[in-house]
Parts: sequence; C-alpha cells; structure tokens
Amino acid sequence: MKRLFYLCRWYDNQTIRMNKREFKDKVYDELAKITKAMANPHRLEIIELLAQGDYSVEQIAIQTNLSVANASQHLQVLKTAQLVDVARNGNFIHYRLADPNVFKAWKALRELGVERIASIDKLVKDFRKSKFTLESVTIDELIQKIESGKITILDVRPETEYSKGHIANAISIPFDELSERLKELPKRNEIIAYCRGPFCVFADEAVAMLAKAGYKAKRLEEGFPDWAVMGLPVESN
Repeated sequence: MKRLFYLCRWYDNQTIRMNKREFKDKVYDELAKITKAMANPHRLEIIELLAQGDYSVEQIAIQTNLSVANASQHLQVLKTAQLVDVARNGNFIHYRLADPNVFKAWKALRELGVERIASIDKLVKDFRKSKFTLESVTIDELIQKIESGKITILDVRPETEYSKGHIANAISIPFDELSERLKELPKRNEIIAYCRGPFCVFADEAVAMLAKAGYKAKRLEEGFPDWAVMGLPVESN
C-alpha cells in the first residue's frame, strides 16, 4: 500500500513537470512567432514606415521598393503575428502598427544591433562620411537647444507623415520641396532637421543642402517616432 502511494505521487510529480514543460514550450513558441515575423529586412523597414502613421499596401510598396504582391505578403506575416492591424478608410484599407510597443521592440532591436554588431555602426558611419560631412544632435541635446531658443526644427518627411504627427513647433518642408523653399527658413537660427529615423537619409540630404546655402544646420540622430515614444511634445494636423 505504501509503495502504491509513492508510485502515485511519482506519477503526479511527472504530470506536473510535464505540464510545466508544456507551458514553457507553448509560451516560447508564441514569442518566437513575433521574432520570426520581424526576422526579415523588408518587414523591419515596413515597421519603421508604419511608425510614421498608417499606409495602404500600395503606398507601402512604393516606399519600400517592393511589388504590391510582396508588400502584401509581408504585411500578412506581420498581421498574423499581431504586429500590425488593418483599418478601413472608406473603400481603402490601411495598415498600422498594432501597438506602440511594436515600435519600441524595433527601436530596442535597432539600438542593440548598432551597439553590439560593429559592422552596422561602421556601415552607417561610412555611408554618411562618403556622402556628407555633417554634425548631428541627439534628442537630449535637441531638448537643451529648444530650452535655449533660437533654433528651427525642420521636418523633411512627406507632408502626409507630418500631418499624422510631428515634433511640436516643427516646420514641414518635405525634402523634395526644400530647394525651392529655402527662403522660408530663417538664417539667424540654427536648423535641426529630422526624418523617420537614424537610417533615413532625408535629413542628411537636407542638412547638406542647407549647409551649402549658408545655413547652420544639423540633423537629429533619431526620428519622430523616437521622440514621440519618449512622451515628448508632439502635434498633429
């Protein structure tokens, strides 16, 4: 009888252990679905794009240089992993990030990559050195400059992205309009240009153009989503 008791307890303990193992396996399997969905360069670029605001599949295809069919496939993977949502606007379907934490995950991955993988940091620096000789400022430095005054914040993203959200008091001049609208910017102020993020070159090209025209200009190292996720002042039209 005593032996039977211990045998029953042994089976109960084995069941508990199996349940714990099954629980862990299922949890990690679900988490792995998110990392698998993000483990693609096109889908990472789509996440960064959608951090600026919602877009249709056709617009995403244009911005990422993909075919509509390929863009749609990548969006379906992100949707299945619950990283993006679908929103209807009349007859149009737009995609957007499912939650601000999706951008935070991409931001953490981006920063980890730059910090731990030397080739990424070198690639970014070499690209900028080969095309631009520019200074940049961090978000913390920009906050200090705002407090001191006499700066102009310039958003060089497309107008649609600016209207969805931008740094408070920033002026919108999309990069493709900048050469014709330089006179709208005061030369007495230092200009800080920003775009989508650290891998976006709109701001680099804008600062190069401004410097050539005699303006004192720098680019913001980060982008608008980085500013917004820190809870700093933003506006939308």
